[in-house]
Amino acid sequence: MITLDLSQLTAVVTGGNSGIGQGIVQILLESGAKVISADLAYEDDYKVIDGQLSESRLDLSRSEDIYRWSDIVLEQSGVPDIVVNCAGISTMDYVIDSKLEDWEKVFSINSTGLYLVSKIFAKKMVEAGKPGRIIQMASQAGKNGYRAMGGYCASKHAVLGLTKVMAIELAQHKILVNAVCPGIVETPMKHRERIEGGIIRKMTAEEIYAEDCSQVPLGRTAEVLDVANVVLFLASPLSSYMTGQAINVTGGMTMH
Repeated sequence: MITLDLSQLTAVVTGGNSGIGQGIVQILLESGAKVISADLAYEDDYKVIDGQLSESRLDLSRSEDIYRWSDIVLEQSGVPDIVVNCAGISTMDYVIDSKLEDWEKVFSINSTGLYLVSKIFAKKMVEAGKPGRIIQMASQAGKNGYRAMGGYCASKHAVLGLTKVMAIELAQHKILVNAVCPGIVETPMKHRERIEGGIIRKMTAEEIYAEDCSQVPLGRTAEVLDVANVVLFLASPLSSYMTGQAINVTGGMTMH
């Protein structure tokens, strides 16, 4: 377990109720940061769990919800030092069989929702003269193409484009903007994708898991902590000369 002292900092994490987001919330808490975890699964608009952790319900597919939620967060906790956009969804289908509503839903959360959260908090950081970190959860799917994941891949390519532009625009304000590109991570979403992808490809989930492992030079898929540790690094002073980067956490599966 890697720990750094972030006890003077406040972090907002979207998608913090499960998977990679949950791991990021946990490692930031262990490092002393105050954390606001936002997720559609929470029931309350803003609920203090203890002095260090708060939870907020957030539907990233609805812009009005994002504006309302961000107003509450700013009122209750002030301008955050760290923003981690981790919430994301996927659908499985070949492009020629895919549905427009699925495409739009994936983009509304993975790209548009992430853009709005980034824009709102970055603007507040600039207005407050506050240096900060914006960390985008992209994917190796933002650098490659994968069958039956057209909408997801396209949405993550968009995330990397936004990361580069915001890094350039915000550098003068000492706001660092970077992306993390995980490979195959053992999360509830990945387990669902194996089942759905197996149906499309006429394979079992176990066969797809074996295929996944065979593609990784390190010989295994990632655990949530493998990704959360990299987010912690980007949130810490150790990454003070990095911006506009898309860091692979893929066990060697993607090397560009």
